[in-house]
Amino acid sequence: MAQYDFIATYLLANRKNGTLYVGSTSDLITRMGQHRSGAGSHFTGKYGVARLVWFERFPEMEPALRAERRMKEWKRQWKIDLIEKGNPDWDDLTMSLTPY
Repeated sequence: MAQYDFIATYLLANRKNGTLYVGSTSDLITRMGQHRSGAGSHFTGKYGVARLVWFERFPEMEPALRAERRMKEWKRQWKIDLIEKGNPDWDDLTMSLTPY
């Protein structure tokens, strides 16, 4: 059952300018553990997409889900621009996650 500890919409990549994945979750810290173990989703496991390169926190799930749906319609370059605005080196942000 969802804990709602770290509601977020997020972007994963397998490398700089590589394969991208957009998702949303009620607990990003737990979800990243799932992605890293290969159990996050079939797509991320198949393509090795487990580097957290961008995320935005939300107070509730509904706005996070809306943001995810909207971003899935974006052109690839818009997602790359968003990542590079805040994370130009495409560093993995997983270790910087804190629950509060």
